[in-house]
Amino acid sequence: MSNKNIYIGMMSGTSLDGVDAVMARVDDNGGIATLGAASLPFPPELRAELMALQAPCPNEIEREAIAANGVAELYAACVAALPTQDVGAIAAHGQTIRHRPELGFTRQTINGALLAELTGIDVVCDFRSRDVAAGGQGAPLVPAYHAAVFGKPGLTRVVVNIGGIGNISVLHADGAVTGFDTGPGNVLMDGWIARHQGKEYDQDGAWAASGKVDAPLLATLLKEPYFALSAPKSTGRDLFHMDWLDQVLAGHPHLAPADVQATLTRLTADSIAEAISKSVGSKVVDAVYVCGGGAYNGALMRALADALRGKTRVASTEELGVPPNRVEALAFAWLAWRFTNRKAGNLPAVTGAKGDRVLGCLYPA
Repeated sequence: MSNKNIYIGMMSGTSLDGVDAVMARVDDNGGIATLGAASLPFPPELRAELMALQAPCPNEIEREAIAANGVAELYAACVAALPTQDVGAIAAHGQTIRHRPELGFTRQTINGALLAELTGIDVVCDFRSRDVAAGGQGAPLVPAYHAAVFGKPGLTRVVVNIGGIGNISVLHADGAVTGFDTGPGNVLMDGWIARHQGKEYDQDGAWAASGKVDAPLLATLLKEPYFALSAPKSTGRDLFHMDWLDQVLAGHPHLAPADVQATLTRLTADSIAEAISKSVGSKVVDAVYVCGGGAYNGALMRALADALRGKTRVASTEELGVPPNRVEALAFAWLAWRFTNRKAGNLPAVTGAKGDRVLGCLYPA
């Protein structure tokens, strides 16, 4: 691999809204500085196919391989928007279509060989499989990066990533790091507004804000056994999908769609708040910093602050100098630096793996 210390981190998350790329310089101590950023939406046909591949479907092996090529081509187009002459490697997360660590696998779709061919740059991808092979959940992987960048000795901070799925990183005052997937982030809200309004997401939570939370529905949603599981744990569309929601809604007929959206927003907020409460106990939390698309949803941010009952301040990671939509891509650039230097990228205390593991596989340019 190249000794260059500039990496492009690339992320396409569970929300399936597009690809984010961040070019960053990582110093010898793991400090990271952003040099540039780019993003591209998924073409509608590719997005629809990736959505279909979230569940068993006909001819899925061939369809998944073709979709992997499409993802690589989109990643390459995003890379082309950045200056690449000094880039040592691309960290390509790929698109999660299955996440089944209980069965020993997780699948992030991308053709890493094709991406290396198209860009002429080393590609590191498949970051999650090594942790799963070591008995871990393979997720979340961002807490190690959150600790390196956002941690502050003597303060307990919580970083909440709200993409399609929500996850928390608890950065304890003594340097310990814990975290896990909390449950649905935007995935159900996005699915519900797509069904009723044909939109990909609820801009600023405006539709949710127009409705009222239905307490009986919220109570039923929160009975999902996942929420009561002890960490380490992770989840995805394999559990939280529209069929799951429809099964719950069958017991709560005649609700206005806007009220369902308001309730789904509160579900995300309440499940995150409860996860934080269980993780920090009686500790004083300096602040809860939110990243991911959920940080731009005003209704969700207000709901989270309310669910935390004023016990701690809720802010965007922008306050710490990192835009919310760049945090995950930066995390994977940092993980590629870890891979290059044969440093572990996982945190066994978070994922449950048997030990520290170097994450990723290499497709040389």
